Amino acid sequence: MKIELKSIKIADLINGYSNDPDTGVKGYGGKLDIRPPYQREFRYDVKQQQAVVDTVLKGFPLNIMYWSVGEDGNYEMIDGQQRTLSICEFRTHGFNIEDPDRGTLYFSTLTKDEQEKFLNYELTVYFCEGTDKEKLDWFRVIKKLLDQELLNAVYTGPFVSDARRHFSKNGCPAYKLGADYLNGNAIEQAYLSTILKWAARHDGIAKIDEYMALHQFDPNANKLWAYFVAIITWIRSTFPKYRREMKGLDWGAMYDEFHENTYDTDALEKQIHDLMEDDEIMKKAGIYRYVLSGDLRDLSFRTFDKKQKREAYERQKGICVHCGKHFELEEMEADHITPWKEGGTTVAENCQMLCRNCNRIKGAK
Repeated sequence: MKIELKSIKIADLINGYSNDPDTGVKGYGGKLDIRPPYQREFRYDVKQQQAVVDTVLKGFPLNIMYWSVGEDGNYEMIDGQQRTLSICEFRTHGFNIEDPDRGTLYFSTLTKDEQEKFLNYELTVYFCEGTDKEKLDWFRVIKKLLDQELLNAVYTGPFVSDARRHFSKNGCPAYKLGADYLNGNAIEQAYLSTILKWAARHDGIAKIDEYMALHQFDPNANKLWAYFVAIITWIRSTFPKYRREMKGLDWGAMYDEFHENTYDTDALEKQIHDLMEDDEIMKKAGIYRYVLSGDLRDLSFRTFDKKQKREAYERQKGICVHCGKHFELEEMEADHITPWKEGGTTVAENCQMLCRNCNRIKGAK
């Protein structure tokens, strides 16, 4: 799929806007189909619509929208339908916003400066060209990425506004400080979603939405930001040498569990270096938690292939070397005779076959 990034002013988006049961929902001079067939039937409530408008009026970034490009030069909305409808319906007086000092406001009762700011606000849009299947698959993927935006709308308030300032913009403080350690990107809410998940777990809260509801009316997100800074500072001081395997790990969990311990960073680095060069270890990213926990379950090792398993099975004549009972090959599992921690490698001479029960018992020790 070909994707091109553009900026679209709200004034251009709402040009020619119509919402008709027969002809559909159109915008952008009639060239944009805002509700194509694959869009789900879902509608923001008034609170969510108001949150979109409030975001625009405050000049905060809305998430990226995705339009597909048709062969006829027209466009279909892949993602951004509800934000678009909120913007268009506010402009056409479909709903109002509430200002704590000024009361009920419609577009027409905004000041001239506010109206101009609203109309000149630039939306970030990806224009996507591809087959119908590619468009549908992309739509499904990005919907999963943008769940955080719905939570932002539901729990709008000073906490979310300040959190977005820290975690939800290109070049935001979280990007400058911790982009090397986080997956995704800020404008798609990946950073905010990650830190909220870490903070909720840190406070013993099961779900992000519960955490956001608890802090919705906090005057700012200073505590959330301080927690993030503490995590990144701990990572950098504990693991001074950066490797690409560090990106996207659950650093929040590691910080909560291990940050009060004292480590010899030079010794940790040597251990990490040796483990990175160990061909037996397949899950290199797991090394970072392993050097803190010492738990082999944090690593993933090479496995014996079918030929090695068959050779060991025939050598043992189908007898489990632990319980002494006979099993079919498919009822057994390969095991290292000499464990990895004792220098064992994944070679035929170090392979033995155990029944599933014996292998589970051994693995649990």
